[in-house]
Amino acid sequence: MELKWLLCVTLLALGILAVQAHDMDEDNDADDVVDIEDDLDDGIEEVEESKSETSSPPPAPKVTYRPPVPTGEVYFVESFDKGTLDGWILSRAKKDDTDDEIAKYDGKWEVQDMKETKLPGDKGLVLVTRAKHHAISSKLSKPFVFDTKPLIIQYEVNFQNGIECGGAYVKLLSKTPELNLDQFHDKTPYTIMFGPDKCGEDYKLHFIFRHKNPKTGKYEEKHAKRPDADLKTYFTDKKTHLYTLVLNPDNSFEILVDQTVVNSGNLLNDMSPPVNPPREIEDPNDQKPEDWDERPKIPDPDAVKPDDWDEDAPAKIADENAVKPEGWLDDEPEYVADPDAEKPEDWDEDMDGEWEAPQIANPKCETAPGCGTWQRPMIDNPNYKGKWKPPMIDNVNYQGIWKPRKIPNPDFFEDLEPFKMTPFSAVGLELWSMTSDIFFDNFIICTERAVADDWASDGWGLKKAADGAAEPGVVGQMMAAAEERPWLWVVYILTVALPVFLVVLFCCSGKKQPSAAEYKKTDAPQPDVMDDEKEEEKDKGEKEEEEEEEEANEEKLGSDADLGSASQEEEEEEEEEDRKPASEEEETVNRSPRNRKPRKD
Repeated sequence: MELKWLLCVTLLALGILAVQAHDMDEDNDADDVVDIEDDLDDGIEEVEESKSETSSPPPAPKVTYRPPVPTGEVYFVESFDKGTLDGWILSRAKKDDTDDEIAKYDGKWEVQDMKETKLPGDKGLVLVTRAKHHAISSKLSKPFVFDTKPLIIQYEVNFQNGIECGGAYVKLLSKTPELNLDQFHDKTPYTIMFGPDKCGEDYKLHFIFRHKNPKTGKYEEKHAKRPDADLKTYFTDKKTHLYTLVLNPDNSFEILVDQTVVNSGNLLNDMSPPVNPPREIEDPNDQKPEDWDERPKIPDPDAVKPDDWDEDAPAKIADENAVKPEGWLDDEPEYVADPDAEKPEDWDEDMDGEWEAPQIANPKCETAPGCGTWQRPMIDNPNYKGKWKPPMIDNVNYQGIWKPRKIPNPDFFEDLEPFKMTPFSAVGLELWSMTSDIFFDNFIICTERAVADDWASDGWGLKKAADGAAEPGVVGQMMAAAEERPWLWVVYILTVALPVFLVVLFCCSGKKQPSAAEYKKTDAPQPDVMDDEKEEEKDKGEKEEEEEEEEANEEKLGSDADLGSASQEEEEEEEEEDRKPASEEEETVNRSPRNRKPRKD
């Protein structure tokens, strides 16, 4: 391991020396080429220019803006690409019950490009001023009547400067004979209010419709439940967001942001207060009887205070076992007059009284356990019981919590088609904002989802594509974030360098295996040979075990047959043993010298 680290350090040092030598060679070469002809210099410059051109990153793709065009029937459409407020009416009304200085709707509206637009030529309606009332409206091509077709309203909003307190919601103004867009204000009747709103840390996405009571003829606002989605990003990221409301004839609704559903429900079940009142209500004239007992528990009337119960015993008593610490300064006060204090020159004793130096902590008490009169510390009184109270028992006369009786609701009605709202004939923005430069664009009101989607694709979709093309990649975003927050470099290093270092460490720190050359110097078997021998021995042992098992099985199966021939085999073995000695004796006699025939010469 130490050898490998030494090798790494050596290679690193050699690399540094090589770079330095390369730099020195470049300097020497620069001195040598001073006398090269100008033509060669021009050629080198051309090559370098071509290299720089080829090495430069390709430019980001450009997105060309084209004004969106509706692909079907619409009741209202506005992209502001003409650069004017033609067709829009600025309100000249005043708010009631408001100071004259801020009662006027004198906030400014202008058609402008977005501040940081990636689509030149894409204009929108901008709320220019802050801390003022703004109101502007426009007529629909024809009134919208709620019948058998859905209602779809869609538009874009960009909080270019963020938002402190203010809204960007739209109102669909009810069709009434009294509707005067020149006097559009907060009390002007509307059918639906929809859009984002924020004040403080309360982020809202309104959907409110005004429902007419069929009995009384009065209108009441019905608010959709709050969405579960986190809406904060839409107010703070300074990007253009697409808001869509879809109302269906079956009373269902959907609220989408950037073509993603963030809230949905039904007009009959998910509005507050409910569209239809309850069938029964509590009788306002019903009163609780005087003898009605709502107490589930009562004090035990038969309980008696014990004789040894002392209600006067204190909760705390002095600790009799406490001892005054040694060195306690009984004669020294805790605070003394500041000896360095001086009476102010402008002190008037007639007006301010006799001057006294301010009190400071007694310096003599700093090294002592305490000063002044010593008192025993207080501890809990073990005999303290407090005021005696009788125990609580179940109330046999308990009748439960009284409630007034129910009676039929005289105002009850049942509207099963709240979708059929009051027709509307204009769209308006009536806003108060503490932040300026709120950007609105690409309004559309229609009945077909495909038409709204095509309009969104040609408008908001282009903005999204242009923003995506202009945004840097992941590495660029990380670099930009590190420039703003330098501490991120530490996170990057720990996230990237540390795992690489650990991988290298674990991979390079294994046990070193001896090389083949080292094995040649000795007779010791190499690892691969040893492994092969072990495997052969293992296979051989397994085969022997299998053979022994087969032999045992055969002996077990043939034991019955062997019993019948055992006696015959024993007799044959005895005969062979008898023959063997006789033959051996004959052979011995034949081999003896006496029995050999004489050799003829």
